[in-house]
This record gives sequence, C-alpha cells and structure tokens, in this order.
Amino acid sequence: MTRWRVGVDSGGTFTDICLFDEEEGRVEVWKVSSTPDDPSRGIAQGVEEGMRRVTPVADGRPAAAVAYFGHGTTVATNALIQHRGVRTGLVTTDGFRDLLEIGRQKRPDLYDMQADKPPVLVPRDLRLEVPERLRHDGRVEIPLDEARMRRAARALREAGVQAIAVSFLYGFIRPEHEQRAVAILREEMPDAFISAGHEIAPEFREYERLSTVVLNAYLGPVMRGYIERLAPRLRELGMTATPHLTQSNGGVIGFAAAANMPVRAVLSGPSTGVVGAQAIGALAGFGNIITFDMGGTSTDVALLQDGVCKLTSEAVVHGYPIKAPMLDIHTVGAGGGSIAHVDAGGLLKVGPRSCGADPGPVCYNKGNLEPATTDANVVLQTLNPTHLLGGRMAIRQDLAREAIGRLAEKLGLGLMETAQGILSVVTANMARAIRVISVQRGHDPRDFTLMAFGGGGPLHAARLARELEMKRVLVPRNPGILCAMGLLLTDLRADFAATRLLPATEDAVPEVAEAFRSLAARAEEWFAGEGIAPGARRLNRTADMRYEGQNYELPVPLPDGAITAATLRALSAGFAEAHRQRYGFVAEGETVQVVTLRLEATGLVKKAQLKAYPEAGPDAGMAITGERQVWFPEAGGFVVTPIYSRDALQPGNSFAGPAIVEQMDTTTVVPPGMAARVDRCLNLILEVAA
Repeated sequence: MTRWRVGVDSGGTFTDICLFDEEEGRVEVWKVSSTPDDPSRGIAQGVEEGMRRVTPVADGRPAAAVAYFGHGTTVATNALIQHRGVRTGLVTTDGFRDLLEIGRQKRPDLYDMQADKPPVLVPRDLRLEVPERLRHDGRVEIPLDEARMRRAARALREAGVQAIAVSFLYGFIRPEHEQRAVAILREEMPDAFISAGHEIAPEFREYERLSTVVLNAYLGPVMRGYIERLAPRLRELGMTATPHLTQSNGGVIGFAAAANMPVRAVLSGPSTGVVGAQAIGALAGFGNIITFDMGGTSTDVALLQDGVCKLTSEAVVHGYPIKAPMLDIHTVGAGGGSIAHVDAGGLLKVGPRSCGADPGPVCYNKGNLEPATTDANVVLQTLNPTHLLGGRMAIRQDLAREAIGRLAEKLGLGLMETAQGILSVVTANMARAIRVISVQRGHDPRDFTLMAFGGGGPLHAARLARELEMKRVLVPRNPGILCAMGLLLTDLRADFAATRLLPATEDAVPEVAEAFRSLAARAEEWFAGEGIAPGARRLNRTADMRYEGQNYELPVPLPDGAITAATLRALSAGFAEAHRQRYGFVAEGETVQVVTLRLEATGLVKKAQLKAYPEAGPDAGMAITGERQVWFPEAGGFVVTPIYSRDALQPGNSFAGPAIVEQMDTTTVVPPGMAARVDRCLNLILEVAA
C-alpha cells in the first residue's frame, strides 16, 4: 500500500492539505474552508477529502495510509488576538504582583498619545504574592513561605481560575521555590493547568519571563482542548501515525508537548512557510530571499540570508512579549479578508480588521457587506470573477461591485479607482512590513528575491516588488499550500537555554563549558523521549552576547569542539561582526558579555524530496486556456489578458505580461513590463522585462 506524508496548515480562512507519496515522490494538494468555531472539524474534513482523492478507500478509513502527519495551527494566535484564553491566576514573589502591568513602562507607539496597551491577561485580584526571595547569584535570602503559598492556592481555587502561572524572581537560576509552589498547587487544584517560569522560559529579564509564562497558562487549556478534539477525529479516520505540531522555531513536536507549551506554537502556521521557502530556495539556487506569505487574515514576511532564516529568542506578538525561540517573522494585518473602510479623516484604510472565513469577503455571498481585498481583486478581474478553488467555490462579482461602489461614493472616486486604491493601500502596508525586516536591519531588499506564497501572495507580489525596487519574484509550484508543504520538510526540534552573565574572557571557560554540558544532558533526555536514533541527532550551539550595559543581545554561533579560551575569542569576534551588521559600528575596548547560552537539538526525520525536471522549451501557448479583461493601472484601464493554466506550464516555458496564471490554490498576476518563465523545479520566476 502506498504510504503518504500529510501536512496540514489550518489558517483563519482556508485549511490547506499537502500530500506526498513516499514511493513515487508525487505531491498532491487540497484546500477546504476553515471552521473557526472548531478548527479540528475543518482539518479532519480536509484530510478525509484529500486522502479519498489520492488513494482507494475500501473500509471507510481514508487516513490508514498516512505514514506521517504534521500540522500547523493558528489556534493559539487567534485565541491571543481575540483574548479568548481562560481565567488565569498568577503567583509571584512578594512585591512583584504589578510587574505584569508595569512592564517596561514603554508606550506601544512612541509618538501616538492615544495608543492603547493590550489588556492585562491576569486581573490584579488574581495576581497573588508569596514571601520568597533569591539573590541574583542563587543564594536564598527568604525561604518560600509554604503556608502562604497554600493559602494563595486555595484563594485561586475559590476564584474559579482554570490556569495558574508561577514566576518567582531569579527562579531561572534556582528552580526549587517554583517547583515546590507547583507541587502545592497540584495538591490543591489537581485539574488546573499550571505553568512555571523555570520550565517555560528559564532566562533572565523578569518581565519578559513573567509575560511568557502567563501567556502559556492563559492559552494552555485552549490548546489542550483543541488537541483533545483533533486527536480522536484523526483516529476515527484510521490514522495510526503519531501526529506532530509545528513550533514557532520551525521544528515540530508531539501533541502532548504542544498541549503543555502552547506559547511555543504562537507562530506555528507562518513558521512552516519559511521552512518550505528555505528548501525551495536552495533547490532553485536562490540564497537571499524575502518571503511574502499573504493569507486571508494577515501577511507574514521573513528574511533569508544565505538560505537561512535567523532565530530570535524574544519577540512581541500582538502586544505581548514572548521569550521563546522563534523564526524571525514579522506579521501585519493585511490579507485577502482585510476590510476596506473610510476613517474619520476621510482616508481609505484597509485592515487590520478581517472578515475571516465566515462570512468572508462580500463576493462569497455569506452575508458580509463590507468590501475586502479579495473583493477588489474580483472587481479588477485579477481574480476569476465567477469562481475560485478550481471551480469548487462560486463567487458573486456583482455583490463585490456594489460594496466597493458604496465605498467609492464616500471617497468621491470611480469604482475601478477605488478597487485599485484598496490594492495600493494593502501594497503599502506590506512594503512597510518588509522594510522592518530588511532596511531597518541593515539589508537592501533590492539584493533579495521576493518569494510569494499563501493564497494571496502571488496576486500582489509583482506590484510589491516594484514598490521595493526588487527585480525578481519567485512563485513556488504550489504557493497556496506552501505552509502545509513546509510541514513535510521540517525536523523534530527542541531548544534549551541557560542564562550566565559572564565576561567573554578566558576566566569564563569553566562556567560556559559546564552550562553547555548541562544543556546537552537535557537534550539527550529529549532525544530519548522522542525515540530519535543516535545517528539522526544534531546539536547546534549559540550564545546571546552584548556589550556590558547594553539592553539587548545579539545571537552568535559557537564554534564546534571543546570550550576553550580560543572559543571565547571566536565568540567575541563573531559578536563584533554581528554588531557591525546590525548597528553599523564596533565599540572598541568595551567589555563583551556572554548572557544566555543556547542549545538547539534537532532530530532528523524522513522528509519529502523536491526534484528538478527536464526543460520542455520556451513555448507556453499550450497552457493558455482563454482570456479576459483585466484592469491594470500601468495601462490605465482594462486590457485583454491571456489566462494560463499553471498545471499545463512546463519547465523552460516563458511568456510576457500582461498575463494571469490560475491554479487551484492561488492566482499569479504578471503585469505589463514583467516577463515570466518556468524553471526546472516548476517555480514561476517573474522578472522585469528587458
């Protein structure tokens, strides 16, 4: 029986399915509407429909042939955005209950006097203090008052909390107080979800650590409930493979670990798209890439230098600091479902509010009356004006025209100018996001190739590239499901960290060596627990470093081999180069500190293998399926435009814009002044015409 590897990316609008035949290397894709009320329902439906398409089912168990199941989800992200977590309590060191609200005393936007801080996830009456105190070197100044701890546990139980976060000052240096507090909580509240700082974020910076453990507790029951609904649905389909879920760092973990550490999966969905982009870019020969993943609700961008996306150990996600390893991805609220409106000043705005999957854009005819980005594309006819998803989903252009017409009246513009204006605003929002990860970090976007994926990426990529003066766009063979495909290209992964504030000198060698030995022992325990064979185990070491007195660190790779004085000298040199890249200078003579030591443990698994195909010549005429009028601002109006079938395009085919390329999972726009060609990996390459 043919065995299939299945990747599923559950987004806010669509659920994408990628199926890979282990024997023949065949890739099949499928797409269904998401079910926001219970995402597990849409996932099960997508897996069932996708498997029934590719393999005969005799006994009603379509997923019996699944050898591997990887899954990326937005459940944690959406619960955080919509503040749908559970009633959460906090136990912390005496005198620090208000740290969660005080934070760093910084406004979200320095020059916006009206900017609101995000809601505090634990109200003050549920933030309880207990006497205990550790010094910065681990010495116990005040032992944990267990009687007060027990009273706090009972008070939280009576308050009806479902989850509790425990975070004591310097608990990352000595976890004994936190461990005892957790034990007491489990005695008093055996059914509560409990998160401890030394387990979730064992690093210095008390506010960020506290925020992370509170987020983990707040989202824990939501993620656990979701997994408890999804796992039985998959078993009912006949799946016997162990299911995995993507982390924000691009690796995958088992469902049990994901249920306990949902904060590690806040960027679960977007991270797999970056993993897929790394693999496709390497095969196609493009090392420097900026990824552009536009979905129904948001757009995610990342920068790959020499084929690798950097990890960050700390990020602010929807207003909340998270101290956890994650791919350096920047997100903006610009997607196909982003709603266009006129603000109080009479200006056209698009997003961040989204119509989601239900009711969806106006053209879906599900009751929404506010025009979205997708409606603008339907009116301009860059999107098929009658159907989507290869004919499976009928749409109503007339309703989209009426909705945008109402907006045009408010703006005093014509229908087509308003529709094009919506796309121009969205393009500007996305260009701003790319400048954050490139220009603001010392990179020129003109030196990179824009890789467009997601359902909306190829629709907008050419104009976005022009906005940024980028010369080349790469559209993968299956861009609409690249995040799902990325799940079939990633490995098992875990990250371990230990904070050690030390000068990067020879005197620090023993302590750095001992810290890495301890981290390696924890990694070995994880390898054994995941059943990873010794030959499939990989370790990668880095150190977060800074100049003494700086507020922020930069990650620096650690050379292989034993820790010696030469290792510390190499770290200092690597830090100087990283500092010059980020800030443009090196502070000669300043003391360099090692702050946090990190160990990345990777368990290699069998992955889908992408391949190249022989060229079939430049003539793409056989792929033309028809033509339609498409509005191009470059031409000042409608232009008769050929429509190409992506499935019929062969390696070596080339054609000039204007052109539209349609496929089940997305549409690619090739505007006037650009040319397109198909490479040997079936990627579509768009370039400025000679």
